[in-house]
Amino acid sequence: MTTDWAVPEALAGRCPAARVEPDAILNFDGPLRTAAGVTAGLDLALALMEENWGELARQAAAQFVMFFGHGGGQMQLSRHGLGAPVGRSALQEVQRWVAAHPAEDHGVERLPARTGMSPRHFVRLFQVETGLMLATYVEGVRIEATRRLLESRGMATKQVAGACGFRDAGTLWRAFARRAGTTPVEYRRCQGGTGLCPWGG
Repeated sequence: MTTDWAVPEALAGRCPAARVEPDAILNFDGPLRTAAGVTAGLDLALALMEENWGELARQAAAQFVMFFGHGGGQMQLSRHGLGAPVGRSALQEVQRWVAAHPAEDHGVERLPARTGMSPRHFVRLFQVETGLMLATYVEGVRIEATRRLLESRGMATKQVAGACGFRDAGTLWRAFARRAGTTPVEYRRCQGGTGLCPWGG
């Protein structure tokens, strides 16, 4: 089990038969589900939602601008900005296009053409309306697409990289490790195709 970082010794003292995992955010041990403190309780709620309702948990995480799918210990995969498209209608259409076609060229010379804006105006407006730099948003969408393919367990990492718009497997590994705090291989092993990861369990 796990608990708030400040009291693992106290928990171990009260429950000597229990195996306490102080670094775990969530811990699943059969029917027993524990979380590391108050805010981790929200993560536990999302994990239970995904266990029962799947995609609804991801949508909830996006609405709350929360982290989803912990990448090990305190490292987390940020989904900030990857919920419903925001901003003006032209920008929303671009966001939908990027999400639907992660492998396409989404450079600053390509995407503005879909809106009729100049590249400079498009980049500035995109950041103002979404709160994210264009490159950050595109990489986030590609990481999310990567995560979904890794959970399906059907493709080699090199194939996943190509399908999600990364130049090669090395580029994917670096981006994924930076955002998720773990490697694609470790993420896939942990997920086991379920979308849930009982860290510390």
